[in-house]
Formats: sequence, structure tokens, C-alpha cells
Amino acid sequence: MSASRLGMVCSGVASLVAATVATLPALPAQAGTCPASTTCPTTVNFTVDSPDGLTITVPNGPVNIGGGAPGGTISGQLGSVQVADERAILTATWVATVVAATGGFTTGGGTAAETIPNTDVLYWSGPATATTGTGTFVPGQANAGAAQSLDIARTAFSKTTGSGMNSATWNPTIEVNVPASAVGGTYTGTVNHSVA
Repeated sequence: MSASRLGMVCSGVASLVAATVATLPALPAQAGTCPASTTCPTTVNFTVDSPDGLTITVPNGPVNIGGGAPGGTISGQLGSVQVADERAILTATWVATVVAATGGFTTGGGTAAETIPNTDVLYWSGPATATTGTGTFVPGQANAGAAQSLDIARTAFSKTTGSGMNSATWNPTIEVNVPASAVGGTYTGTVNHSVA
């Protein structure tokens, strides 16, 4: 065999050996050798994943809370609102807020006479209907006596202590103090929840 052919064969074998070595799994680093009757440590690592972060789920609309006469009160539950905290963090606290969209609740052409302002639309969360995880869950408004108007952002629910994954569900009540001057019609507006 000529020297050039032999060189080509040797080069091919070297490439094959290098490729084979590259595909072999890496062996774990070896700990030091320890004498008898002593502790011989190996460090172990693993990862706990945070699945989905912090989310809030609200009812699909439109939600009809009932009817009533001018000068009276209309009251009904919105449906389940849930905060799910899957951040898996040491200090797993959060605050859910609620506010009505600017413009109030309107009917017809939305003129002043056809608008009920957000100051007349009240919200109270009531207690949690379900919770998971550890910590302290606090309703924004525990009962009807604590109801707050939705003209500015209000605390709907919060979690003030605890760690790890958790969730809270509540079914808030919307109360409308219908002005005596309100005209008849189906009024529509938006209630916005958020969590941080």
C-alpha cells in the first residue's frame, strides 16, 4: 500500500474514532475517593418548574343581573372569578383589582339620560368559595355592607401570606342604585378584573 493511501486510511479511521467518541454520553464527574468510615458526598440538583405564572379567569359575558324600577336597586351575582398562582415562589402574594370601564352603563344612544354612572354601580366580593394552597386569602369586601363603587379601581381579593402554588375563587355581587331619573332599557357596561 502506498504511503499516500495508508495516510488516507489512517485519516479515515481517526475521523471515525473521533465521531464515535463525540456521540458517547458524558460520564458524570467522579467524587474524590474517601477512606473507610467517612462521609463521601455527591451533590444532587433538580428543577421545580413554574407552570403558568399568575392568571385571572372571569365569567363570559354578557351576564344579566336582573331588573328593577327607577329609584330602586338591582342586585345579582357576576359568576365565579378565579386567581390561579402557579409561579411556585417563596412569597406567593397577589392583589386582584376590579373597576368598571369608563363611560358607565348605557342604553339606547348612551346620552346622559340613558347612562347610569359607575358611582351608582357597586361591587362586593364576599368570602372565597374555594381556595387551594397555603397562606391568608382576604376578600376585598366581605359582605354587602362593605360594597364599593366601581368608578375607581378597588381590591376585589388578595393573598397576603404564603408560598408555593395557590388559587382563590369568589362569586362577586354587583349592585346598581338606579337613579330615579333613569329611562327604561337594557343597560350595558363592562367590569374589568386584573391581578398582579
